[in-house]
Amino acid sequence: MKKKVFEYIDAHREEMVELWREVVNIESGSGNKAGVDAVAARFRQFIEQTGGTVRVIEMNHAGNMLIGEFTGAKKDGGVAFMGHMDTVFPDGTVAKRPFTITDGKAYGPGVLDMKGGIVAFLYAIKALKAAGYDARPLKIILAGDEEVAHANSDAAERFVQEAKGCVAAFNCETGFLDDGIVTGRKGTAVFTFEVKGVSVHAGNEPENGRSAILEMAHKVIDIQKLTDFNIGITYNVGVIAGGIVPNAVPDYAKIKVDVRYIDPAQLPGIQAAMQKVADTVYVEGTSTTVEMEPGIAPMQTTEGVKKLFEIVKKTYLENGWGNPYEKFVGGGSDSAYSVIAGVPTVCAMGVKGGRNHSAQEFAVVDTLFERAKLLAASTLNLGLTE
Repeated sequence: MKKKVFEYIDAHREEMVELWREVVNIESGSGNKAGVDAVAARFRQFIEQTGGTVRVIEMNHAGNMLIGEFTGAKKDGGVAFMGHMDTVFPDGTVAKRPFTITDGKAYGPGVLDMKGGIVAFLYAIKALKAAGYDARPLKIILAGDEEVAHANSDAAERFVQEAKGCVAAFNCETGFLDDGIVTGRKGTAVFTFEVKGVSVHAGNEPENGRSAILEMAHKVIDIQKLTDFNIGITYNVGVIAGGIVPNAVPDYAKIKVDVRYIDPAQLPGIQAAMQKVADTVYVEGTSTTVEMEPGIAPMQTTEGVKKLFEIVKKTYLENGWGNPYEKFVGGGSDSAYSVIAGVPTVCAMGVKGGRNHSAQEFAVVDTLFERAKLLAASTLNLGLTE
């Protein structure tokens, strides 16, 4: 069956690239619900034409979720293929940088993160079905707002619900050029601090002012000092704003802080530390508020995750694709939620490339076909564990 699957993928290379081109050229930044939903509609068409059934989970303020399902001889114990259809890029990016291929690399918004990965698993499924695979149910779970941590939807909870009962999940996020397969990820949280002070003329009565920027400057230093690499918690003040003109004492300042952590048990301590920073006053007469925005939970490395990685590694080695290794990364993904659901999950199974979230984002074209084969062959190898 593996031979038939690989032959199918090789025979449909141009078709795979064309689907990749088509969906990359649909504008689908996280804030563009219509665009994300258009990508979902195209994938729905593909799944239904392949013989699957589709459910669309409507979201009012975010791109919809798409659930595709293919039945198998078993009624349970399915395999999940996961991803997200949104990108980080603003409207107008496609017009400036449409899908192109140069020297074996594909470029365009979301070409790597992560439309290429979705195309790879769709064709892995299509090839398996064409070869007569019917051992397990196959399930597709696609979100429409992962890049903003599902701030405007309940997609995180939906991932947990939809993944439950599966024996394995492959998240086809960005693949690494060095063959790292992600078995653990940090969680994310974003905190917004706002300081209010007293504005006066900086020349006439500076002694009566209460500088919000000065107060915030102290807080920025306090926050950055909280980073502790030994326990895996990092703090990054990534956005700062305040003041209006240079000749006025500023009465307002704002920052956004990105926090990464390893264990869910660390989050209450992080929240307490942020509140302590907010409550500490350096410039008398200023006041500070802090709010936490939704983030993505950590992907924890369970024994099930490790066993699934070993199956992927075995598949790699027997096909001569290299020697993969377990990789732990700081970026969050929806793999966290399939692990929370009790499903062994490996991440970064998508096309390989680099420079995510930048104008230079690229994907190595040949890895579209290699990863489709890896996903299909790993699915076949799941049967060897029973």
